[in-house]
Amino acid sequence: MRLLRIVPDNTRFKIVRFRRFSYPFSAAYSLLTLFLFLTVGLNFGIDFRGGTLIEMQAKSGRPEISQVRQTANSLGFGEVEVQEFGSAGEISMRFALQAGGEAAQQAVVVKAREAFLPNYDFRRVETVGPRVSGELVQAGTLGVVLAILGVLIYLWFRFEMQLAIGAILGTLHDIVLTVGFFLITQLEFNLTSIAAILTIVGYSLNETVVVFDRTRELLRRYKTMSIPDLLDLSVNTTLSRTAITSTTTVLALVALVLFGGTAIEDFALVMLFGVVICTYSAMFVSTPVLLYLDVRAGRLDQAEDEAEIKAKAKASA
Repeated sequence: MRLLRIVPDNTRFKIVRFRRFSYPFSAAYSLLTLFLFLTVGLNFGIDFRGGTLIEMQAKSGRPEISQVRQTANSLGFGEVEVQEFGSAGEISMRFALQAGGEAAQQAVVVKAREAFLPNYDFRRVETVGPRVSGELVQAGTLGVVLAILGVLIYLWFRFEMQLAIGAILGTLHDIVLTVGFFLITQLEFNLTSIAAILTIVGYSLNETVVVFDRTRELLRRYKTMSIPDLLDLSVNTTLSRTAITSTTTVLALVALVLFGGTAIEDFALVMLFGVVICTYSAMFVSTPVLLYLDVRAGRLDQAEDEAEIKAKAKASA
């Protein structure tokens, strides 16, 4: 019985040639990310900024956003962010962090209930004080930094120096582009976003390791093949696996975006972007980097060559 082949075995795409397009695109995207980070900044959620988040749903009909905003601003807690989400008259209100500690935050909830409870059902109420938000920022930042350092150390010991450098650059590239996605879309950056970034780092590592493992294997097998042809062969021989993995992951994430609800919609969107970027990066960014590194200098097959020479010398003696 013939097995299903999504990508034919004799596929020979010239992958590394696309670096003429992928590198300018990634460079422009990275510069845009830096510019937006310095000028616009991330849209930090209540986890990091502190304050009060209230989500409610109209009991009947569609809510009047302007009226809700006017009522919320008149409560005396400063400018309130009011947004409509979903398709069933759902509204979110974000109140800024109030001076006065926990009692002041609870006062926001009490007054909001008095003003909106007759016409709205309260679905979600979150209150985060300044101390908690500061601790979350520190813990989240430390967690991301330690995770990235752990991945980089693993890559350094997993591969020879040239391959490790390419894998490290690819992983950092995926992180930068993911942060750029948050900056461009202005999705809320919260603890769930930290989890999404760490998941994308793991996915990026997985994609890169698969391709580079094949590259190292082919370096030992084809000792006279040109590096561009060898890199093309590395990607092509793993293309079927990449297509299956990426397609199934994308389909699952699309289902989460469409049917998962607002609670995980942002997470699913970031993950969907991350899977696409990681797949693109492994083929068109990390692999072509090896063209500029002397991957044969590490003598990946040196130990095998020495053993083979000794065996032949012993046999001839």
